[in-house]
Amino acid sequence: MLVTKLYIYAFLGEFILLYPVYTLLFTDAGLSVAETSSLFVIWSVTGMVLEVPSGAWADAVSRRLILCLGPLLAALGFALWVLFPSYWAFALGFVLWGAEGALVSGAYEALAYEELERRGQAGRYATVMGRATSVGLVADAAAIGLAVPVFAAGGYPAVGAASVLACVLCAAAALTLPEHRTRGAGADGGYLATLRAGVAQARTDRRVLHALLLVSFVTAIWGALEEYVPFLATEVGVAKATVPLLILLVWIGATAGGLLSGAAERMPARAYAITVALAALAMAAGALSGHPAGFLLIALAFGAFQLAGVVADARLQARISGPARATVTSVAGLGTNLVTLAVYTVYATASGQLSHGVTFALLVLPYALIALMIARQAQ
Repeated sequence: MLVTKLYIYAFLGEFILLYPVYTLLFTDAGLSVAETSSLFVIWSVTGMVLEVPSGAWADAVSRRLILCLGPLLAALGFALWVLFPSYWAFALGFVLWGAEGALVSGAYEALAYEELERRGQAGRYATVMGRATSVGLVADAAAIGLAVPVFAAGGYPAVGAASVLACVLCAAAALTLPEHRTRGAGADGGYLATLRAGVAQARTDRRVLHALLLVSFVTAIWGALEEYVPFLATEVGVAKATVPLLILLVWIGATAGGLLSGAAERMPARAYAITVALAALAMAAGALSGHPAGFLLIALAFGAFQLAGVVADARLQARISGPARATVTSVAGLGTNLVTLAVYTVYATASGQLSHGVTFALLVLPYALIALMIARQAQ
């Protein structure tokens, strides 16, 4: 039942019909690409500020409670977007959405790993989380597929109402998750003690630190670029109604990557490095093609990056010890937010001078360096 409940939570958390059309909502409200990018920065900064404190809160109090609170904040943010479509309403909505991401990040992984470990199934973590990620992507795909007819029938209010409902159901699903921890189980029960213990482990344990950095960089770059896929789709000349279909294609690739994560958990470092490098090459080639067919390569790249991210997270969880697991995982989330913020900033700066395809290609170049560093460590 644990695994099923984790999948339900993952599905509802991503079954947001606003996802494929919210950049269009911003455009219709008169926002420029730079203004939209500034919203992504607000989103990222919020998550960055709250990431580690919320992880320590989950360790010191209740991970299940935190997982319930997060989606309710997102529901409020999405309601604001639709009811008051303006820059400042969008900004406040991103603050609430960023808070939701910070609350869920770390708490979800920690609860899943320790409940599996309690059942003697810690070795299944990569498989379960890879599938949970894929379930979330299936929810993305379902939301994209439904967004077209729902949007056609009721516009932004209809997709907004559906998104709020999904968040409320997600919060309810969180309350069904098991949590065999006593209140205040982390680091002698104190919040500050928990926070210090988690940060200390992330900083001083080199094996944990290396795994943490790998999670941050592998996950953040393509995750940030995903937000700009609709702009890239528009640039290749497809109709506005076709944009969700290209996004769907990309997420089919990412779903496949999540499903293969369990089998790839024991991938040698050299093979892992080659996977990351080839994914970067495919992403750049697809973005530069200037043709809708290039999204096939982008889909393959998203799948490979998804696989690499889940494998990196599984290796991080295996190296964490002690009661501050959510805190340490949230430190990885903080690193992800920092890299994401850098990508958003660079994209906003480049968007006025370069095409979206060229910007995509330039921003995946760091993956070549990451692959090289992984390969050198394997020698």
